[in-house]
Amino acid sequence: MQRPESDWRDFMQNLAIRALLALALRLPYERRVRLMGWIVSRIVAPLAGWDRRIALNLAHVRPDLPPGEVRRLQRAVPDNAGRSLIEIYSAGEFAARLRDAPLTGPGVQPFLAARAAGRPVILVTAHFGNYDAPRAALFAQGHPLAALYRPMRNASFNAHYVAAIAAIGEPVYPADRKGVLSLVRHLAGGGIMGILVDVHVVRGAPLTFFGKPAPSALSAAEWALKYDALLVPIYGIRQPDGLSFRIHLDPPVPAATPEAMTQALNDSLEAQVRAHMEQWFWIHRRWEKRPPAAEA
Repeated sequence: MQRPESDWRDFMQNLAIRALLALALRLPYERRVRLMGWIVSRIVAPLAGWDRRIALNLAHVRPDLPPGEVRRLQRAVPDNAGRSLIEIYSAGEFAARLRDAPLTGPGVQPFLAARAAGRPVILVTAHFGNYDAPRAALFAQGHPLAALYRPMRNASFNAHYVAAIAAIGEPVYPADRKGVLSLVRHLAGGGIMGILVDVHVVRGAPLTFFGKPAPSALSAAEWALKYDALLVPIYGIRQPDGLSFRIHLDPPVPAATPEAMTQALNDSLEAQVRAHMEQWFWIHRRWEKRPPAAEA
């Protein structure tokens, strides 16, 4: 029986990705990270149309940026994405480098106090820096957490990607009904969970990001209220060497309405993105309305 065209395309895409990853993983860690950043920035991004998506997203929320800065971000954003991908696939070496990564920011002491008291903690991050850096650092430093992931459309790629993130630390749960129930049980038992919140949600709350409508899921805030969990924004900020990270915890979000708490999470991320524009994934869909050519 002949494969449907979409299945064949997924098969070939996964084959190319696996070959590239296998080639990179043969190199010493620092060389492979730099190489993957270069390949994704200089080859993958132009071919995949990422340059245009980045420019359109920036025009939507940062029309004040000069053309030179937009061009810089068209290279720097996919460079960070390529580095992040191979870091995740280098689980053992990646985790070893994060064993002593400093935990910084005003949220550190509240986080440690909640851990000592056995209080549930929800750590909220985004497609920023390397979103698995905080998880790897916390596992290495004695703070295991459960994570929720959104399965990839390409099932072949998804299988080995999930294995890669699980190698950094388990449990990891898919964002389906069974996975969410398992994650919530972990949280209710006094555990830590990690979640990414910077994705477009069709029926999300009408909140904002960079001052533009950005439908947002209220789940993290609702769980924090229901289980009296500490809600803390956390970020793995890539350092100037391109290889190391600082793990930053913002102040815990105070209890309020789920909408107000989620807007506080959006605002926390926006502040970090404005400070490190090249470290957020300007490629994906986030806002309610964009030019059709920017749809991911």
